[in-house]
Amino acid sequence: MEEKKELLKKKEKDMPDPKDFTTCDATIQMLNKARRDGVETAFERAHTMKACPIGSESACCKHCFMGPCRLNARDPYSKVGVCGATIDTIQARNFARFVASGCAAHTDHGMSMLDLFREVVNGHIKDYRIKNPQKLEAVAQSIGIETEGREMMDIAKDLYSELERTYTQVEGEIPFAQRVPPKTLETWRKYGLVPRGAMREIMEMMHRTHMGVDQDYTNITKQFSRTALADGWGGSMVATEISDILFGIPTPVSIEVNMGVLKEDQVNIIVHGHEPNLFESMIESVSEPSLVQAAKAAGAKGINLCGMCCSGAEVLVRHGIPHAGNFMSTEAILVTGAVDAMCVDVQCIKQGLAKVADCYGTKLITTNPRCHIEGVTHIEFHEHTPKECTDEVVIQAIGRFKNRTAKIEIPKIKNAGVHGFSHEYINYMLGGSFRGSYVPLNDNIINGRIRGVAGVVGCTNPRTKQDWIHVELVKELIRNDVLVLQTGCSQIALAKAGLTTPEAAHLAGPGLKEVCETVGMPPVLGIGSCVDNSRILIAASEMVKTGGLGNSIADLPVAGAAPEYMSEKAISIGQYFVASGVFTVFGVTFPTVEGTKFHKHLFEDLEKMGMGKWGFANDPGEMARLIIEHIDKKRKALGIDKARERQLMSMADRRSLDAAA
Repeated sequence: MEEKKELLKKKEKDMPDPKDFTTCDATIQMLNKARRDGVETAFERAHTMKACPIGSESACCKHCFMGPCRLNARDPYSKVGVCGATIDTIQARNFARFVASGCAAHTDHGMSMLDLFREVVNGHIKDYRIKNPQKLEAVAQSIGIETEGREMMDIAKDLYSELERTYTQVEGEIPFAQRVPPKTLETWRKYGLVPRGAMREIMEMMHRTHMGVDQDYTNITKQFSRTALADGWGGSMVATEISDILFGIPTPVSIEVNMGVLKEDQVNIIVHGHEPNLFESMIESVSEPSLVQAAKAAGAKGINLCGMCCSGAEVLVRHGIPHAGNFMSTEAILVTGAVDAMCVDVQCIKQGLAKVADCYGTKLITTNPRCHIEGVTHIEFHEHTPKECTDEVVIQAIGRFKNRTAKIEIPKIKNAGVHGFSHEYINYMLGGSFRGSYVPLNDNIINGRIRGVAGVVGCTNPRTKQDWIHVELVKELIRNDVLVLQTGCSQIALAKAGLTTPEAAHLAGPGLKEVCETVGMPPVLGIGSCVDNSRILIAASEMVKTGGLGNSIADLPVAGAAPEYMSEKAISIGQYFVASGVFTVFGVTFPTVEGTKFHKHLFEDLEKMGMGKWGFANDPGEMARLIIEHIDKKRKALGIDKARERQLMSMADRRSLDAAA
């Protein structure tokens, strides 16, 4: 350990100031402490390990063992791979495999939730139950299941059988295709994009991208679009809807975020990952009287449960559990020395957490059979006996609290936010219990008070300054009367910046500000974890159904952005939004070579086919420009455009607003 500290101190001379890595003050404080302690994090690793310039643009192919073949991204048509694959084939295959992997992650998560639902419905699991029968009926009705006069469990069994087709069906259309606006569905059918079943689509996608199979980038694009749609309108939507049925529909709740939610005099437990059933059981375990008493016997005042990443976002919108930080802060929070146990399940779990946890004596515990980490304690979570796992995690955390040796330093930073704006709550918020509808939203878009809607979602990535693009982009959008929806780690960035409270309406343009103040809502609506992007699809469909804004999702004045994405899941999310009809802008990097036919296909041709299209920018101002220009183009096509100038803020303007806040 001492040798490693010395080595890191030598590296420090070449390292940027932590302020160059992140805008999060708590993370900056912990990165400085980590350097003093000789502990390395992903920020330093990203700085010292430069991204491969060929790989980042997908100009290489390693799908067989005649290669890998590297093409010249500066002159992409100057040569081909050993098999003759062109740059367009290579890029399309790589992109397709990103989509297949991302779709597999979300659909496997959704299938886990559906497995849990089946066991609850069949009476084999007693620790979970259907908390929202009304949501059960609504979901069943949306896919044509008769509910009138029927017992709840009979409806639930039919719903399970129908949703199982999302995964196993080999022909036909997935159940939630019935929710898609007719004109959008017509476009999908025209090009053969309607998903059959997730397993079929992922399997076929992997086959097509094998050496010597599909070698037409337009044909590959059709299949990865169908695969992505099996994620957004399939696995992700199943995960969200089943979670709502079992654990409750989110409603707005005021929560605290950032590392200041840790408490030095309590046993601190962090849950990090994506599957809500683990966290729901943990909520019960930390309230177990015998375990609370054990914590007090160990000298603690109680047990403090906090979330991180998307697990945290799931319970944040249902229970108001404090949230300690997003993806790029998961190592930094361990540096506080105050975390007694970090319990993880699947997705976005850095292997580097193991070394950081070891440095501070924190118990890092894996719980899911899909995710083990070398050298890390594994306590398997079983839905039939969930508290056997979560009780043991609490016991381990209490033991660590009792024997703490690490120096404790908790940033005294907490930020307030309001989150939990589900589709159902937005419906109620706009129209009340008896007149709930999207009519007020559509009306205010038509009359120009709200310019359009943008989903700004996704991860944080050490290749860019943590949180900065998220925050600056959203400030620019709301200033220009664009209502913003948020999921995943992005909403934590915005909560830390104070943009998820009703008081943030003063930063919005005059039209959006008026709507926010009338309704009492923030200009930025946090709606859940990354699988909950499906809520945005449902909202877009409802906007079409409500009327006045066209007949297809592609007609709507809406856009999406993932400014700091980092995972294959994000590519799948982006593609299902594009295939659904939404202009979608990514930041950091984009895995295509500009000027190639495949790049043009994604950035131009798909829109001409009646879908959305991709966009790319690294600067938040440029991202805002692309989104606002697209929204204005759609407004003009709908005949609801008004003469208005886009207002861009200077850095001096931003500083004055920040000072005023």
